Amino acid sequence: MTRNSEFSQNAETMAETRTVEDVFDDTYREKEGPKPPRQIVWRNVILMILLHSGALYGLMIVPSASILTLLWAVVCFFISALGVTAGAHRLWSHKSYKASLPLRIFLAFGNSMAFQNDIFEWARDHRVHHKFSETDADPHNAVRGFFFAHIGWLLVRKHPDVIEKGRKLDLHDLKADPVVMFQKEHYKVSVALACFAIPMFVPWYLWGESLWVGYFVPGLLRYATVLNATWLVNSAAHMWGMRPYDHHINPRENRFVALSAIGEGFHNYHHTFPYDYATSEFGSKLNFTTAFINLMCSLGLASDCKQASPEVVKARVQRTGDGSHKTG
Repeated sequence: MTRNSEFSQNAETMAETRTVEDVFDDTYREKEGPKPPRQIVWRNVILMILLHSGALYGLMIVPSASILTLLWAVVCFFISALGVTAGAHRLWSHKSYKASLPLRIFLAFGNSMAFQNDIFEWARDHRVHHKFSETDADPHNAVRGFFFAHIGWLLVRKHPDVIEKGRKLDLHDLKADPVVMFQKEHYKVSVALACFAIPMFVPWYLWGESLWVGYFVPGLLRYATVLNATWLVNSAAHMWGMRPYDHHINPRENRFVALSAIGEGFHNYHHTFPYDYATSEFGSKLNFTTAFINLMCSLGLASDCKQASPEVVKARVQRTGDGSHKTG
């Protein structure tokens, strides 16, 4: 496995080795005057109510599902979660490692199963989030409260600055990836198959589970669980926890989020060192995604994992940490 440590402390802020725009832009200033009116997207509100109602019903009928169906729901959870964490996030948003074509196809499939917008849009918005974190240009600005950062941002029109800054990003790397563009072009079909049809029909076809249970348990319940686990990174991990690497920013170290989002809760570290493939200095500890990437490296399917060197991390802890840093 190849892991390239960043070369100097300047990599933290200047990003001379970076090929994506994910470093905070402290030159951005919010526009003075009243904020634009909030425009509710009622279609999204209705769909989210229906989804979570269906997920709640799925939770109620879990006792009627077979053990194989429950195991299948868990498998679907991890596939879809990896499509976000190892795929849209660490690979395509931050380019923190390289993935072979078979791995990229698997992660794109998982991303469609997660149904959180196509890879292109997800990565674009995430880069905007990092570059303009906790400002009007941040898609899920946590300064606007837990509900907005968690789900509310999907229920209203984007702030004009989010749209403006997203259009100005250099996204040539995403456009040059045929897997990303194929998924973008065929996104609706891929979601219908990966997020709903396959989770529902596999248990029905292979071991005789009812389509009803297949739809509500490995389908809607699993889907809503992955969504909320991901959203907790935007909400809880920006509000509760320690800031051992940089106390000047909102993102926190939150172990509950790390567990539920399979490794994405070490958020103060991640916003301080966005290029680090592990999003943590503790390897695979509470970090299933890092363990997965390490496994892919050992199989020759991933390579060139970038990491912040221990020296850089230590220097940053001493310079801007809140004093809560621990070594493991």
